[in-house]
Amino acid sequence: MKLYQSSGSPNSRRVRIYLAEKGITMPLVPVDLGAREQFSDAYAAINPRRVVPTLVLDDGTAIAEVPAIIRYLEEAYPNPPLLGSSPKEKATVTMWERRMELEGFAAVMETVRNGAAGLKGRAIAGPHGYDQIPELVERGRRRIADFYGDLENRLVEVRFLAGDQFSVADITAVVTIDFATKALNLSIPAESAASRRWYDSVILRPSMSS
Repeated sequence: MKLYQSSGSPNSRRVRIYLAEKGITMPLVPVDLGAREQFSDAYAAINPRRVVPTLVLDDGTAIAEVPAIIRYLEEAYPNPPLLGSSPKEKATVTMWERRMELEGFAAVMETVRNGAAGLKGRAIAGPHGYDQIPELVERGRRRIADFYGDLENRLVEVRFLAGDQFSVADITAVVTIDFATKALNLSIPAESAASRRWYDSVILRPSMSS
């Protein structure tokens, strides 16, 4: 197996952290997004959506989209479980990971892609071009503020997002926060003590440097 990815891609980082948590090693094939290598014919033959990351199996099968990549790897390498063990745990992890992705990660991505000068005509990742909508930047900032508020409410009650065990929901949340902080200067609010406690603990995991 090999993973086509970019060091500057938050979605690629989600998979790299997952691999590190699992202790899975494989070749990482760099895709230079700055040079628009994702739009090359060679990469489009691997992933027609022209986004990263893409996992290519030994038989040549290409699996794209972060949840699909992680689902495949979790089935192939079940320990330690990062998608839950029991039916209840699996459903809870899926619920919170999806919330982190839709309410947090997607909000940051929307804000960045609709505001960055270098992404004019590329407001949505993928093979099709879409114009930026400036109004979505302000809405995105409000969505991120709501995300931080909802995150704090959850972490007041639990150690990790899905309960007592670290999971992919925590991975997506950490990457979301780092993405928002670096790209938009929107970090965890100072008054969010539970979120800061959780973040300061999780960010010390060796996988987070991946």
